[in-house]
Amino acid sequence: MLSKIKTCVLQGLDGSIVEVETDISRGLPMFNIVGLPDASIKESKERVRTAIKNSGFEFPLSRITVNLAPANTRKEGSQIDLSIAVGILTSMEVVKHGFEDTCFIGELSLDGNISRVDGALPITISLMEQGLKRVIIPFDNRDECSVVKNIDIIPVKNIEELVLFLNGELAIEPYTSSDYLIDDEEENYYDDFADIKGQYALKRAMEVAAAGHHNVLILGPPGSGKTMAARRLPSILPKLTFEESLEITKIYSIAGLLDNKSFISTRPFRSPHHTTSAISLIGGGRIPKPGEISLAHHGILFLDELPEFSKSVIEVLRQPMEDGIVTISRVNATLTYPTKFMLVASMNPCPCGYYGDPIHQCSCSQKNIDRYLGKISGPLLDRMDIHIEVTPVSYNDLGENSSNVETSKEIRERVNKARKLQVERYKNDNIFSNSQLTTKNINKYCKLDSRSKKLIKEAFDKLGLSARAYNKVLKVARTIADLEGKEEIQYNHLAEAIQYRNLDRKYW
Repeated sequence: MLSKIKTCVLQGLDGSIVEVETDISRGLPMFNIVGLPDASIKESKERVRTAIKNSGFEFPLSRITVNLAPANTRKEGSQIDLSIAVGILTSMEVVKHGFEDTCFIGELSLDGNISRVDGALPITISLMEQGLKRVIIPFDNRDECSVVKNIDIIPVKNIEELVLFLNGELAIEPYTSSDYLIDDEEENYYDDFADIKGQYALKRAMEVAAAGHHNVLILGPPGSGKTMAARRLPSILPKLTFEESLEITKIYSIAGLLDNKSFISTRPFRSPHHTTSAISLIGGGRIPKPGEISLAHHGILFLDELPEFSKSVIEVLRQPMEDGIVTISRVNATLTYPTKFMLVASMNPCPCGYYGDPIHQCSCSQKNIDRYLGKISGPLLDRMDIHIEVTPVSYNDLGENSSNVETSKEIRERVNKARKLQVERYKNDNIFSNSQLTTKNINKYCKLDSRSKKLIKEAFDKLGLSARAYNKVLKVARTIADLEGKEEIQYNHLAEAIQYRNLDRKYW
C-alpha cells in the first residue's frame, strides 16, 4: 500500500515541504530511502525500525521503499524520522485516518520517544506561510513553536501516543502559550554603566552609538575600560520588538542554541575569540549554518583586540556590514542569513599597548607599530561610524562618588527617545535607525546650513575622508541631533560627529 506524508526541511531560514512517499510491497525484506537523502536520513532506517518495534508495533518483513519528493533536492536533518515512521504505519494500515494538511516533524529515539529537533521554529513559520493547518512536533519543541499563530501545534511525546491521536482514540488539544508581549519594564542588567569611573567621552560615544545603531572602534592602552564599556552596551540598547525577537530566535533555533529557551527576548552579545576562523565568523559547513555575525543579528558583535584577529578574518566583515546579509555558497547549497549587527571593536595603539600613553613608555619600534595598525584596512575603518580614543583612568576618577555617576537606565531613557524619533521619521522608508540611511535618505534628512557645510568641507580636506566616511559623519550628526530632540542638524552636532573620525588622520 502507498502512503504520502508531509514533512519539511530547512534551506537557510526557509522551510521546504517534502512529501514522504512510502510503499510496502512483496519481495525480499529491504528498506530503501531515495530522493537525495543525506547521511543522517539514511541512518534513520535503523532508528525508525527499532522505534516502531519498541512502541509495540510489528515492523513489516517486506520490501519498503521511501521516496523523498521532490527527488532533485538534497534533504538534510533527522526531523524526517517521524514522517517516515508514520508513512510506514499508514502503509501497514495501523494508522487509518487521512491528514492532507498535516506535517510531521521529529527525531526518533530507539525506545519510540520523539526527540527535540533544531530549527523547529523556522520550519513551523514556513509551514504556516505555505498554508498548512496543522504540524505534529516533539513535545520539547512546544514552547518554541507556540509563538506561531494560524497553525495548530500538536506536541507529542512518542509514537504510541501519536498513533492513538491520529486514529481518534486520544484527544490532544493544539498547544498555545500566552502571547509574547513586549512590556514597558526594562531589563535589569548586572553590568551597568555606573560601574565605569571617569571616561566621560567613551560613555558619550557609546550612547551615541546605541542611539543610532552605529559601529564603534575604541582605541586605548590596557586597562582603560574598553572591554568594560563594550560589555555594558547592551544595557542601554532599546528593547527588542516582537518581530526582531522572532528573527533572532529563528537563527538560534537553526544553530541549535535555544536549549530550554522558547524565545529570545534580549539583544545578543557575541564576543568570539581572536583565534576564530572566517568560517566560524560568517558561517559555513557542508550545509551552511549561521556564523557569529548572524548570531549577533539585531545585537552586538564585539571583537576585542581587533588587530590580533587574522587580517583575512577581519576583511570578511566588510560586505555583511554594508549589506546586512551574508550569502554563503557551498557545493550542496547557497544560503543567505541576516547580519544586521552593531560592530564594536577595541584595540591597543601598538603591540605593547602604550603608544601615546602619558604615563607608560612605549617599547615598540615605528615599524612594529605600522605593521600592527596595518592589519586594520582603510575600507574596514571607513565602515566604523565612530572612532573613540581613551586614556588611562586617573586615581581621582576611581574615587568618584557612585551617586554622581549616570546609570544605564538613565542613559537608556535618552537612547529610547532618540530611537522613537527615528522610527517615526523613517516609517515610510523601511529602515529603523540612522545607521541605515542611504545616500538618498541622507540628502533628505541630513540637511546642513551654510556654516555647517563649511565645517564639513574643511574636515573632508584635512582628514582625507572618503565619500563613505563623509556619509558616516552626517549619520552620526543626525543621531546626536536626535539625542537632543532637534529636528535639524546644528553646528555643534556636526562638530562632535567630526571628532569621532580623528583616527582617519592620526594613525592611518
